Amino acid sequence: MMPRKNSISRLFRILKNTFPPDLLTGMAFFFLMVCPAASAQVRLPRMISNGMVLQRETPLKIWGWAAPGEAVTVRFNSFSSQVITSGDGKWMVGMPPQKAGGPFTMEIEASNKVTLHNILVGDVWLCSGQSNIEYPMNRLTDRYAREIDRCENDQIRQFKVPLAYDFNHEAEDYPSGEWNAVNPKTILNFSAVAYFFARELFEKYPVPIGILNVTIGGSPAESWMSREALHDFPGYLAEADKFKDPAYIRNILGKERKINQDWYTQLNLTDKGLLERPTWKDPACNTTDWPLMNIPSYWADDGLGPVNGAVWFRKEIDLPATMAGKPARLLMGRIVDADSVFLNGRCVGTTAYQYPQRRYDVPSGLLQAGKNSLAVRVISNSGKGGFVSDKPYQLMVGNDTIRLNGAWHYRLGCTMPPLPGQTFIQWKPTALYHGMIAPSLHYAIRGVVWYQGESNVERSSEYRKLLTSLLTDWRLKRHQGNFPFLIAQLPNYLEPAAFQPESQWAIFRNEQFSVAKTQPNCALTVNIDLGDWNDIHPQNKEEVGKRLAWAAEKVAFRDHTIRASGPVFKSIKRHGHKIEILFTEVGSGLRSKDGKPLKTFAIAGSEGKFFPAEATICGNRVMVECAAVPSPVVVAYGWADNPAGANLCNAEGLPAMPFRSDLTQ
Repeated sequence: MMPRKNSISRLFRILKNTFPPDLLTGMAFFFLMVCPAASAQVRLPRMISNGMVLQRETPLKIWGWAAPGEAVTVRFNSFSSQVITSGDGKWMVGMPPQKAGGPFTMEIEASNKVTLHNILVGDVWLCSGQSNIEYPMNRLTDRYAREIDRCENDQIRQFKVPLAYDFNHEAEDYPSGEWNAVNPKTILNFSAVAYFFARELFEKYPVPIGILNVTIGGSPAESWMSREALHDFPGYLAEADKFKDPAYIRNILGKERKINQDWYTQLNLTDKGLLERPTWKDPACNTTDWPLMNIPSYWADDGLGPVNGAVWFRKEIDLPATMAGKPARLLMGRIVDADSVFLNGRCVGTTAYQYPQRRYDVPSGLLQAGKNSLAVRVISNSGKGGFVSDKPYQLMVGNDTIRLNGAWHYRLGCTMPPLPGQTFIQWKPTALYHGMIAPSLHYAIRGVVWYQGESNVERSSEYRKLLTSLLTDWRLKRHQGNFPFLIAQLPNYLEPAAFQPESQWAIFRNEQFSVAKTQPNCALTVNIDLGDWNDIHPQNKEEVGKRLAWAAEKVAFRDHTIRASGPVFKSIKRHGHKIEILFTEVGSGLRSKDGKPLKTFAIAGSEGKFFPAEATICGNRVMVECAAVPSPVVVAYGWADNPAGANLCNAEGLPAMPFRSDLTQ
């Protein structure tokens, strides 16, 4: 049969010899309008593009779109295959497993020819979840400056999936996106956890690594789940159904946009710090009659009380002539909720929400010898506003550091009612699955790295079922069997405590552990020593990534010599007034991480009242006791939001898994 493009060319030759040019032009225009598919060219998904990393040693799929009934040929190395597109123009070519290597070239030919360059074959990891895995390296430039400077590696690449959501259909492609190899410029957009995960694996197994960065801050698990996965959660399905109506979404967005605009307009129209002359950012503004407040602190606890609105803070800094005129770095910790910072009247930085750490660059020529004025306008839209403690507040000029903690002048610019909360539509059930997971389902992967849960902590009791359904559904949809699924357990967070019987974070961690324990090819990494009590985004992403890589070595690469986990609770037995605890994953033996007595163990009798327990390592066991509990039946370890001082580990230094166990169950 004659190829379609040759048939079309022949048709136009016949028309040219039959009709006059003017009529032919009109006919050609009509032909293209009513038969657009005839002029269609082969089109590929964003992921099938230059620089992509294909999964090694597994069957592959290459897919795309062209004109209906068109022949499409795919050539890659010695492989070549042709298919005919379906009636809707879709096509897919199955490709046999490939060995690691590259760079390679791929050709896709139909009525046109597309050549893809610089393709690698290695291991592809889908990294998904919320902000702690989305957290990019550009927010960690101070902590990992040396790593960023020397990170050039063409063998580690990332495809960052853009935010996209849908409630009615599974998207077929992404609106944008490209593959980038890691270098000092591109790394700034890499997921920090995913980068360190990939770097650690590459050092052990030097094959190309592709990261599919499919992450959105604040996203709950149900937003990453298909309708099939939510079958046993009718409440979530009902919520998703409401958002199927575009008019419903437009109405919400319109109302909230107006509420926000009105709130900030009123704030700016009534803020005396902007209205008075000189303005309160101006160094000429006299602050001698302003009261003082110690920074860092929340003003609800120190002076102003629980008010929302705009509050201005002022401080004078004395600098020697040796610092004058030089570029500087201004660290302002974390501020709740938004801030604008002015040095000698000039804005040097602004941040619109509370979570990022404030790191602002001061240009050359702005600092002066003697007095320098530092002004901070803080906007609190709800809750407690102020400066988060245990964060760096300092001005750095070369090797010199000026601490900014201590007394600041402050003044209330205006008071506002709390700003109503926002409806984050992209977080609703099925939204992110449809928009961000579905387009990648044909793309073969080695496994999944999952770091999510902060948005589900308040619903801890359902998370085991929820996450089990998610991972089961993802495996079914990808048709790759029980590929590895690595879970990062939530770290320590909030006020430190030795034991909290009703801790939602502890319950949640246990739910994560239960999923990893019961599902095939799953692994869980413990991170209760890597968190920050006052920051939901802890900065030590390197250790999180490395622990996930060690888990991958064990689960994905079947390296049973690797020590990927700290001690894991196995069983308990009572011996009189003591409880004996047995563990697996003891490695080279149980240890106290800091060399001090073991902490955060608690026991209770049948009445359920817990007491701190004395714990002693005896070989590969731990014996616990408490004089106040002569007949213990329940034991717990690290059972708190932030288990202060939890120090049981193995000789390899990996922390023990938090647990709670009852002899009667």
